[in-house]
Amino acid sequence: MRGGDVRTESLFSYVSCESRVPKDHPLRPIRAIVDAALAALSPEFEQLYAPIGRPSIPPEKLLRALLLQAFYSVRSERQLMEQLDYNLLFRWFTGLAMDAPIWDVTVYTKNRERLLEGEVAAKFMAAVLGQPRIKALLSDEHFSVDGTLIEAWASMKSFKPKGGDAPPTSGGGRNRERDFHGEQRRNDSHASTTDPDARLYRKGRGKEARLCHMGHLLMENGHGLIVDAMLTPASGTAERDAAVAMLSRQPGRHRATLGADKAYDAAGFVAAVRGFNVTPHVAQNTSRRSAIDGRTTRYPGYAVSQRVRKRIEEAFGWIKTTGILRKTRHRGTARVGWMFTLTATACNLIRLPKLLEEA
Repeated sequence: MRGGDVRTESLFSYVSCESRVPKDHPLRPIRAIVDAALAALSPEFEQLYAPIGRPSIPPEKLLRALLLQAFYSVRSERQLMEQLDYNLLFRWFTGLAMDAPIWDVTVYTKNRERLLEGEVAAKFMAAVLGQPRIKALLSDEHFSVDGTLIEAWASMKSFKPKGGDAPPTSGGGRNRERDFHGEQRRNDSHASTTDPDARLYRKGRGKEARLCHMGHLLMENGHGLIVDAMLTPASGTAERDAAVAMLSRQPGRHRATLGADKAYDAAGFVAAVRGFNVTPHVAQNTSRRSAIDGRTTRYPGYAVSQRVRKRIEEAFGWIKTTGILRKTRHRGTARVGWMFTLTATACNLIRLPKLLEEA
């Protein structure tokens, strides 16, 4: 007998989000790791909020929702709130009950400064990697480093002379035409009115220049997990400067190696790395005199580092595609860097359940 197409809506429901999520769902082990890290950060959260007053939305829920945004490539926080309204999986992972009201779309606008001030993204990454089972997976002897360009949320038309009048435009409307031919634009004389922290930069010869930031990752070579991330203004020395800064934050000063591409083949960088008791396994730049000689390249470990370092591109690929950070949705180095670090942590979380299962 064919059933009737009748909408059945009951006045009360006794079904919880927990019962609707399959026991073998991939998000279950990820949520266990996330909950343990957030529990460790509870004292840090206490310092960010006043001891009295009206209770705020828990920062733990805000961070879980942002992780979902990276996991499922949700394009905006407005769409994230829409998903939280009707997606039971999103409600379960975030920690919202079936009938819990959804936050206003401006919730992150009001809370982002507090989370930025507390450097919560970097501390969250450290809390995830600091869990005993995960810490056992990390190599403390072999690392790789690299950088990538993150396109800024700013138009080339916003790149105007500093403190001067912009060239005339033609046409009507808010997106007027600009003729850039014959105009010399440089970072020391021009700046974006939309995102002043963005820099005009091109990846190589023959490539177009774009307004962008530069993201940097430090990867341990054991399982290819990201152990540090940071974002800087784009420049010719940013990759090397960021690598030194991330190395300085690593605990201990025992012998280690650092794999990198030929962009890091500079005498100053090589000397700085060796100052940390780290052997620079940097690809040789054959277009000029290399700072890496046969005393380094003759060892088999150098070839291994050069082969393994390319795995860092997988993390950049995930962050830019699934994590939708090829072009950022935020402005300013601080905000973009915060999201870059959190998305790098989400990249780790996607891989950790399988690595822990195999360990």
